[in-house]
Amino acid sequence: MTRRYTYPEAAEELRIEESWLRRHIKELPHSKKGRVVTFTDADLDRIDAIFHHEPTVGPLATVPASAAGPHPLAALRPLPARGSTRRIG
Repeated sequence: MTRRYTYPEAAEELRIEESWLRRHIKELPHSKKGRVVTFTDADLDRIDAIFHHEPTVGPLATVPASAAGPHPLAALRPLPARGSTRRIG
């Protein structure tokens, strides 16, 4: 049988405040029977994955910024000023 966690147990397992779980319950995977809300191990894993963040810059980045390539807009250059175009003819 699957282990079921109550709000306090799930909050302790995730190392967050119980009030945070209660405030965000509509966005989180959970089971509800009547008024009783429970979380399974799979629910807690999904909650952790949803809010997991990997840095993209800095010493802990999994992919260094230079390896990611140039910025997609790096090749764009500003247009010349309106009055500076020369007319040929």
